Formats: sequence, C-alpha cells, structure tokens
Amino acid sequence: MPNDAPALHLFQSSRLTISYAAWGDPANPTLILVHGGLDQKRSWDWTAEKFADRYYVVAPDLRGHGMSEWTSDGDYGVMDHVYDLASLVDHLDAETVTLVGHSLGGNIALRYAGLFPARVKKLVAIEGMGPSPKMLAERTAMPVEERLQQWIKDRRKKSDRSPRLMADMDEAYGRMRAAHGHLREDQLRHLTETGVKKLERGKISWAYDPAAMGRSPSDIRYKHFQKLLSNITCPIWLVYGETSWASNPEKDGRAEIFQNAKTTEIIDAGHWLHHDKFDEFIVGLTSFLEQGS
Repeated sequence: MPNDAPALHLFQSSRLTISYAAWGDPANPTLILVHGGLDQKRSWDWTAEKFADRYYVVAPDLRGHGMSEWTSDGDYGVMDHVYDLASLVDHLDAETVTLVGHSLGGNIALRYAGLFPARVKKLVAIEGMGPSPKMLAERTAMPVEERLQQWIKDRRKKSDRSPRLMADMDEAYGRMRAAHGHLREDQLRHLTETGVKKLERGKISWAYDPAAMGRSPSDIRYKHFQKLLSNITCPIWLVYGETSWASNPEKDGRAEIFQNAKTTEIIDAGHWLHHDKFDEFIVGLTSFLEQGS
C-alpha cells in the first residue's frame, strides 16, 4: 500500500467542482498525472510517491469521476476534460508542467500539449492515442446518421443506468479482483478502497458517473486532432503494453506525426501497464524525465 496520503484540494472549472490530490513541495516543478476513464486520482499514489521528492505532483479526478462533480446532462466530451486540465494548470499558477496520462488521460494530455505547446516540458502518454487506424476506418465507413442513432441509443441507456450498488467492501474487492486478478493483493486493496464511494444504508458504488462511459458526437474531427499532435514540441514518451488491445502507434504509423517522440512496448503488460509492470514503468519514466534535465 502507498505510505503517504496526499493533500486533497478543490477548484472550480466550468461551474463544476474538481478534486485533485497533491504530493510534495509546491515550489518544485509541477508533474500532473491524469487518470483514464472510469478510474480516479488515487490510482496514481504509487507513482506520485516515487517523484514527490523532486516534483510537486498533482493528480486530478476527471469530471464525473472520483470526488469531482458529475455533469448535469451526463455529457463528457474529451475537450471538456481538456478544458478542466487547462483550468487546473492555471489554478496551480504553473508556468510549465510535465504531463503523464493513461488512456483517456493520455489523450487529454496530448490535446492540451497541442493547444499550449510552450507550457508542457515533457509528456508521457500511456496508451493514450485513441482508436487505431482500423477502428477509425470502421467508424467512418458507417453512415453518419447510423452513428448518431447509435449514440442516442447508447446515451439513453447510460442516462437510465444507476450506479452499481454493492453491499460492502468485500463485494467491491471481489469485483476488482475478478477484473484484475493478476495484480498484487496490495494493489487490488488500494484501488478498491480509493475507487468507491459510500451511499445511504451502508451501500457503496464505484466512484464514477455511469454516463461517463460514452463518446460525445461533438468531438473535434480526426484531422484536427492530428493537427494538435503535430503542434507538440516537447519530448514525448508513448508507452504500450504488449498484451493490450490498444494499437501500438509505432507499428501502425501514427507516431510519425510527432516532432520528438519515442515508443516503448512493455512485455507481458496490458492496458494497465503502469500497474501490471510498475517497477519497469517507473524505471522508464524516471529515465525519460531525467533526460536533458
């Protein structure tokens, strides 16, 4: 289990209250850790502790996740999360930041760096480049009216869905272990304990809005996403798990768009590679952050 509990803070972004955890001295360079979808800020505790002696480490809960507020309409566009990250950087009064993001968090970090390249010193995207070229081709081959009809169906389904209720922590732990049984016992316990919220009558649920699982039809076009990626000037480390479902951008050609990026594939690691192979990930992250510093 992680040793030191972080300080917890709140700030306002687009009328929502966003929560973040912080470790270390605010006078140090700022390192922001951005979690993925249906996750929460405390899943970064182990990583944060490794760097809190030399960075001011900050990990936000995305809107609709953890201790951050849910949206009133159940809409969670990626650019809304980018807006929140921009608000956080301004709230911290940080001239420049280093970003590490996992999955959705990596995508958010990449977009922010493309919008504000001068404010990002280094960037790590753990399986954060989004759909593979094959998946994108399949989506665009579907007529736009069919895609929007499907979005309406999916959104109705998610809007009607209540949080999954669990009787106690033992049930929550059992579900976490069933989904991620390859992780260590202490990892499973910590991710469970920090990933739930208490409800009335002793019940608990996972700490995210069920509506946060969908895609928004109002996202920027792919060619505009590519333009943002091409704007990034800082060094980038793209990290992928060998056994993950995510497509490796070095192999499928997407990494070529970056000015200064390297790609690493971690053997015997899946989508949660920063948990699956934590020690190996930390060695790589430390090396990347220390280069040129």
